[in-house]
This record gives sequence, C-alpha cells and structure tokens, in this order.
Amino acid sequence: MEEHIEVGIAGLGVMGAAIARRLMKQGRPVRVYDIRPDAVAELSSEGALAAPSPAHLAESPVVLLSLNTADIVEEVAFGPEGVLAGAPDGVLVIDMSSIDPARTREFARRAAELGAGWVDAPLSGGAPGAARGELTLMLGGDEEHVERALPVLEDLASRLTRLGPAGSGQLAKSVNQVLVGCGFAALAEAAALVRAAGLPPRQVLAALSGGRADSALLREFFVKFAEFDLSPTGRLSNMVKDLEAARDYARSAGVPLPVTSAVAELHRWLAAAGHGDADNAALMHYYCPTEAGS
Repeated sequence: MEEHIEVGIAGLGVMGAAIARRLMKQGRPVRVYDIRPDAVAELSSEGALAAPSPAHLAESPVVLLSLNTADIVEEVAFGPEGVLAGAPDGVLVIDMSSIDPARTREFARRAAELGAGWVDAPLSGGAPGAARGELTLMLGGDEEHVERALPVLEDLASRLTRLGPAGSGQLAKSVNQVLVGCGFAALAEAAALVRAAGLPPRQVLAALSGGRADSALLREFFVKFAEFDLSPTGRLSNMVKDLEAARDYARSAGVPLPVTSAVAELHRWLAAAGHGDADNAALMHYYCPTEAGS
C-alpha cells in the first residue's frame, strides 16, 4: 500500500531528524544519510535503515532532502556519490531545503534529463511542526510529480499548496522568511522591553492575545524569547541564508527591502558572534547581552 513506500532522507539536522521520526511514527520505512555518523546511528537505533552514501538513498522510490545550501543540495543530488549519480529512472526527489529558486529550476531540469522527478517543498513550522505533522509546505514542480509527492508530504503537513512550476515553492518560502525573520526581530525587541520592565511574559502574552498584535508567531515564540529559551527549533544561520536569498531576489526584481536588509544584518552579526548554530531565540543576546541564562 502507498503508506508503506520507503522514503530516503538526506540531512539529519534538527529538521531532517524530526521529519524522519515523524515518517517512522506514521509507519513508513525510512532510509537515512548524513555526513555525521552519530546522527545516522541515532536514527538507526530508532528503526531507520542506514545509507552509506546519498547514492544508496536511491534504493527508495522517494528521497527527501533537508539540507542547508544549494551547493550541498547539488552535491548530494548530482555529485559522484549523489542520489541521482546512477540515473535511477523514476526516483522522485523532494527538496525540503530552503534554497535559491533559480538553482531549484536548474536542479529540476537536470533531474528530468536523468529520468527523475523533482519537487521543491520548502517548509514553515520548524521541528515542532514536523513532529506533530502540522508543517506548512509550499510546493513547486510538475503537477504529476507533486501528485506523487503528496502521500508522503501529507504525513508531515497540515497545509500543502502547489504554487506552480519548479522554483515556485522556494519563492513563496522567501516571502515567508521575510515575514518570519522580521517578526522574530520585532518579538525580540518586545521581549527585551518585557524583561527590562520585569513583567511576567505569559501574562503579557495573554494580554496581547486576540488583539492586533496577535499571531501564530507571537503565540509560539514570544514567551520563548522573553524567557531566553534556546532549546532548538531552528538555526539562526539558516535565517541569515534565507533573508539574504530574499534580498538577492528582490534586488534582481528591483524591489527595495530596507527592513529585511536591516534584520538580515542583525542575524549576520549574531552569527559572526558565534551564535549561528543557536536557536532563533539567540536574538536576545543582542538586546539583552548581560542577561543570557538569567
């Protein structure tokens, strides 16, 4: 039956590991690869099959990528030991990374030449959303490939929207990241005010809920920021990458993004200060540098 089709996964960071665990919880056999043997061993101990290289993931008919950059996606998909190195006819690659739309279109074209399918499916919702099967996915790709991807992606997401051909999902993700990245900066500033005033964050959240400032972002992250909770839900360095990608596309389209540019530089400063691998709540290090962990 469709629900038992094996899925390969390349990239076992915070998101990739959460995706793998969710698919296993849904009863799907999962084959995993990561350059870190310990990450593979941890998932293997929970029931996943270990793949010694990305090429071995092509033994699964569907392969998900959860990687950091377009260059890494290219190497894992098309490199000498890549998923598509052996031109495995019929393999469907679902790229859940957040990368450049133009590179995505190129990858989809190259995959088609090898007889494989390619769907870009960048996500919103982070590891907690993946664990609950409540991700929001923005899909780009040929309709036939998107239709084939849906049974797997429906195990991970509560909202899936096909936006058009390859690269369309990545463009929508850029819009998402502009809103989320700028929203994180606003939340950090508000949380810094709350900490300075000594107000109880949860009561402030209750006071704001239902008003114009209310949002899913506020409900999920305000208390986390205000309490300096750095438990991982995503890496700050990924937001740097995503905001810069949005800014680069905006420049090519002649669209000014002054707020996004300022927020990108704020994230870049924190990454340069050694917080690149930290959770997005590490923004609080900028606003409250003497209060970390208090």
